[in-house]
Formats: sequence, C-alpha cells, structure tokens
Amino acid sequence: MRDITCDVAVIGAGTAGIAAHRAALDAGVRSVLIEQGPGGTTCARVGCMPSKLLITAAHAAQAAREVQVFGVHVGAVRIEGREVLQRVRRERDRFVASVFEGLDRLPAESRITGRAVFEGDGCLRIDEATRLHFKAAVIATGSSPSVPEPLSGLGDRLLTTDTIFEMADLPRSIAILGAGAIGLELAQALSRLGVETTVIEPGAVAGGLRDPVLASAAIEIFGEHITLRLGARVDRAEAVQGGAVLHWSQEDGESGSGRFERVLAAAGRPPNLRGIGLDTTRLRLDEAGMPAFDRSSLLCEGAPILIAGDANAERPVLHEASRQGGLAGRNAAAIARSESAKIEQPRHWVNLAIVFTDPQIAAIGELDDDAIVGKADFGDQGRARVMGRNQGGLRLYADRAGRLLGAEMLGPEIEHLAHILAFAIQDGQAAQALSDRPFYHPTLEEGLRSALSDIIRQVTG
Repeated sequence: MRDITCDVAVIGAGTAGIAAHRAALDAGVRSVLIEQGPGGTTCARVGCMPSKLLITAAHAAQAAREVQVFGVHVGAVRIEGREVLQRVRRERDRFVASVFEGLDRLPAESRITGRAVFEGDGCLRIDEATRLHFKAAVIATGSSPSVPEPLSGLGDRLLTTDTIFEMADLPRSIAILGAGAIGLELAQALSRLGVETTVIEPGAVAGGLRDPVLASAAIEIFGEHITLRLGARVDRAEAVQGGAVLHWSQEDGESGSGRFERVLAAAGRPPNLRGIGLDTTRLRLDEAGMPAFDRSSLLCEGAPILIAGDANAERPVLHEASRQGGLAGRNAAAIARSESAKIEQPRHWVNLAIVFTDPQIAAIGELDDDAIVGKADFGDQGRARVMGRNQGGLRLYADRAGRLLGAEMLGPEIEHLAHILAFAIQDGQAAQALSDRPFYHPTLEEGLRSALSDIIRQVTG
C-alpha cells in the first residue's frame, strides 16, 4: 500500500466536493479529490436536470390537452413513453458529460478514484491501495435514496430517485411513497404522461405547504388527477406477477391495498456517512452518525474535518451545495496552512425552496406564526386569468415593523417571484420599500404587490 500526503483531502466529487477541491486549489494548497463513481453530480445525473426534463415533457402534454380554452383545437394527445425517456436520458447525459469535462480539466495528480475510509483524524485509506495523509479534510459524500423497509423485497418492481430515469418505458401504473418536493413533482409529471399515479404520504399535506388555505388548495389541485392517500403508511408490500401489491393503514384507522406495475420510493435522501470510518476520528457523532458541526463555517467538532452539501443535510439543494463546497474548501485550506487560522463564517443565505409542479410551490425565508401576513389570491389575479392558470395564492410574512421575513406560495411560474422575495429578504427590506418599485402591468408580479399592500395596511393601521 502506498502512502501519500496532501494538505486537503476532499471526499466526494459531486457539486459540493468539486467546489471544495477547486477552492482549495485556488487557495494555493495541495488538494486531492477522491472520487467514488458513478460521478456526474446528483443534480445532473439523477436529480434536478432529468426530473425537469420529464416535467417539461409532461407540461407540454398537458398544455396540448388544455389549449382549447383559448379557442385552439388540436387532435388527441398521444404519449410515446419510450421517446419521452430516451430524450430525458439523452439530454441528461449531456449535462453529466459537461461535469466530467470540468473534472478532466483539473490536474490529474489531484484526483484519486476509490472508496475513502477514515483511519483516524489525519488519514484516509482508499480501497486497499493507498493511504492519504492530510492536514484537513472535507466530507462531501452526498446522499442516497431512502427505501422504507416494507419495500425491500420488491426487486426490480421498486424504483428510487436514482433509478427511475433508467426505465425503458413508462409504466401503466405507479405508487409513489412520499408527497414532498421530489415525490409530488414526479407524481404530477407521470400522471400527465398517462401513468395512473397514486401517492402515499404519512403526513397530512402535499408539497410541504404550511398555510392551511394553500395546503387545502394544493390537495384539491393535485388530487384532481393524482390519487392522494395522505395520512397513510405502507405496512406491507409483496411482489406479484407484473407488479407489486401494497398494503397501507391510515391515521383514521382505515386500511387499504392496491396493485401497481411499479413502486417509487421518494421518501428522502439521507447523507452517505455510513461505512466511511467516522467512528475512528475524534468527531462527536449523534445516534444517526452525523457529526456535530458549525453551520456557519462547516467545521466539525473534534477534528480538522469539514462537511458540506447533501452530506450534512443542512440544505440539500444545488446552490447551497456549491456555496458550502467553496466555503469548506477555503476553510480547509486555511486550517491546513495554520491550526490557528481564522476561518470564514459567512451569513447564511435566506432559505429558498421551489417545487416544480404546476402550479409551482415555493417557500422562502422564515414562516413565523406570530408575524403579520400579507395575502394575495392567484385565483382572480389578472395575468393568471389571461394565461388560464389562475390557481393558488401567496402568503407574505413580515415583522411588526413591516420587515419581510418569509413567504409561501402556490401559483403559476412563481419561481421568479420566489427569487425577488429571496433577494429582498436577504437584504432586510421592508414591505414599503419593496412596494415602492416598478411593477409592470399585467404581470404575475402584481400579485406580490397586493400582498405587500396588505402588510403595509396592517403596519400603518
């Protein structure tokens, strides 16, 4: 076994790991990136990009079905599932290839392929071939789909968010466990592509909405074409010829069962921390094996090890993973140069989460139950009615002085409104200041102005 040394060891070549490695190299230290396949980042390979490709195909099919509302008539919509999935994979592979091209531009001597396992605070064993001694390390091992225990015996009938895009064709029916962002996005997309879709969710809401009016509206909207079994938990699953049978129980004491061609586990993605030797370090680990770490600097307690991206489960979205990776890489480089180095502890970005359903869902900032709430209704908003997509609403939260704190939205194309509000909240703006900006007519953004005006009325009395 060969022994080599470096200043910074980065474990994982996903979004956070690549950003950490580049930041450490840019800081002038010797960094080594340890890659364990399949690579290409979660976002490009199995997450953001292939899911949006599928969702876009579904939106096109639905738009064709609904175009007659404008007096435009087309023939029957025919879905060719194989063609849909072929395009998803073809474009997905382009995104993945661009990630690998970026990696190939990094110095070859700064990359090692293999599985890294800690052997104490300053050493990693990579497979059975290399020991890598480091001064600081970054854990960026990403996450993997969670598979509920009752589904473990379903074999190839079971899909996860890592395997769903490898289907050769669309199934006739599918059960999706989980009504969070991923589960709801894929459920609506598959339903619009002609798949009989059932969502089974232990909670009482779809898409994570907290406001009771918006949550109720979401259930009504998405439940029109998807069978939503909220408050239900799968107790038992069995593989049968041509599919699987699921048995579930509900909070109200009722029970049920159903037969499906495929089953998708979309119940979350826990961090990949098992089996990497964290117990050999001085890190303080909780019962789930997660190290205690400072959420500003990403430095773990007990050793010169940082944790970034999905691996820390703090904010498992790409823009956060990229920022965290860069921060972790710079701080690891600083620690490698000097144990007494001053490390960065930047202010957190405001929370920004978007669900790419139709209508979209977004949550921004903090949703304080004691805050002033400004409201707007997309059901009767001018531009939304023009588009024939007048559904949902907006809830805007502010403190008693009118300073914006957060928002929750259900509506058409509100990904753009979500960014406007994220910027405003990050900058500490008040409702009055944001309202005193140009709002072009007719736009969806005028819905935001209505909610701002509602807050201003409450603040000024």
